[in-house]
Amino acid sequence: MLKNILLPTLSILFLSSSVMAGPGGKTYNVADFGAKPDGKTLCTEAIQNAVERCAREGGGTVYFGAGTWLTGTIYLESRITLWLDSGCVLLGSKEKEDYGRPHKLAGTEGETFSYWGIIAGKGLENIAIRGRGTIDGQGANFRYKKGARPKNIYLENCSDVLIEDVRLRSAGSWMQHYRNCDRLTIRGIAVFNHVAYNNDGLNIDSCRDVSIIGCVVDSDDDGIVLKSLSRKPCENITISDCVVSSHCNSIKMGTESGGGFQNITVTNCTICSPRYSKVTYGRQRGLAGLALEIVDGGTLDRVVVSNLTIKGVTVPIFMRLGNRARLYEEDQPKPNVGKFRNVIVSNIVAIDCSPVGCSITGLPGHSIENITLSDIRLGFEGGGTREQAAREIPEKPESYPESTMFGTLPAYGFFCRHVEDLRLHNLKFETAASDYRHAVVLDDVENAVLDAIDVPFQAGAAGMIRCTNSKDIQVRNCRPPAGTERFLDLNGPRTANIMLLSNDFGRVSEISHLAPDVAKTALALVGNHPPAK
Repeated sequence: MLKNILLPTLSILFLSSSVMAGPGGKTYNVADFGAKPDGKTLCTEAIQNAVERCAREGGGTVYFGAGTWLTGTIYLESRITLWLDSGCVLLGSKEKEDYGRPHKLAGTEGETFSYWGIIAGKGLENIAIRGRGTIDGQGANFRYKKGARPKNIYLENCSDVLIEDVRLRSAGSWMQHYRNCDRLTIRGIAVFNHVAYNNDGLNIDSCRDVSIIGCVVDSDDDGIVLKSLSRKPCENITISDCVVSSHCNSIKMGTESGGGFQNITVTNCTICSPRYSKVTYGRQRGLAGLALEIVDGGTLDRVVVSNLTIKGVTVPIFMRLGNRARLYEEDQPKPNVGKFRNVIVSNIVAIDCSPVGCSITGLPGHSIENITLSDIRLGFEGGGTREQAAREIPEKPESYPESTMFGTLPAYGFFCRHVEDLRLHNLKFETAASDYRHAVVLDDVENAVLDAIDVPFQAGAAGMIRCTNSKDIQVRNCRPPAGTERFLDLNGPRTANIMLLSNDFGRVSEISHLAPDVAKTALALVGNHPPAK
């Protein structure tokens, strides 16, 4: 414990010359290699010399003291920690020619690596970027959509990586990109990225054994996002105790999903729309709080999300299985529709959400499977109409997946289509203005349980729940409020085996309405309190 407390102090003590003994090996002060912290002198070569010397001598710490260090691309080596002390700013150059020069990879026969980033590395092990300093990309100088733009950090095929405590600002593109890495820990960092296009906050791509803990991420594009820009999945990932703001999606799996996402836990996070920036992409209020997407043939499996608070986004929860079928490798055949299964979402509280509504949507013949949502309270603006409740929603199998892709949904709560094995337990919805749409729509849903659904009802509204071409559905333990005109609408010739069990219909005018194409035997009522006469 004492060693951990003293480590930052000891790093500073061993800096009187370019090479001194320090924690975790020797410490190399970039100032002793000719770097100047004046914000004007380009320090790339001096910093790279410090890194190379540190690597040749077995690894250690490359130290940046207080001041502003202007640089282009710095290539890391194995067994090196970059220590950015308090008051340090590692400032990205405004000049394109300062990025992406070829760099020989250690341990190879002349293989080179080139990347547009402030800090970049490939094939490394035991590396870290730490300290209370700042990496500022000056990304406003790269505000264009086509052509290379620098990221603040890019690491590929690396293992045993620690990113801790640093401040990250203003990248030319994604703030940080970790690709095909193993045993990655990102802890206590603060991100603010609102100056250019594609300003994501934190991107994990086809990585394994990752922990993201206690971070604050505020971005124009997606906030904390898992991707698989290959056929390798993101696997064994934990995201916890973070605060995330985004003009797009705050916590997201997708859009790129060639390998998918497996064994993922997201817990104890706070989500809100950005308060200190104007939108470039997305919407000022933010798009989705939580977005789970498989559209390129991968598999999303074993994902647990719990304990989220959400404020002011457009859509709090969005799940999508699509068929964009993007290719990520040469000579790769077009992938089949992917798999989306085994997801548990619980203990979610959201307020000030738009009228669009949440959606869980697969494709015909390709259902989302085994989804449980429990203990969820959602607050919406409301204002939906009976006409919107009757909207036909297109499938859009190849479209870019986004929480607003279907427009305003027929349900202000959840629109669920092409889903098998669905559990909705203890859901409470509130609307600031009267909403005349359904609270929940099930369309081509098989084997579902709706338990303890608590929602408001307005005179003249559509039925509280609608089932269309769905079967083996149980709705139980609901107590609709006074004034509820109709509880359940049944539509479609494939609707069958719908059971209402142990509901209190004492304040309901009409329990159900069966469309002419629904068999009279499709509905069973068991143990319900009947409507008052």
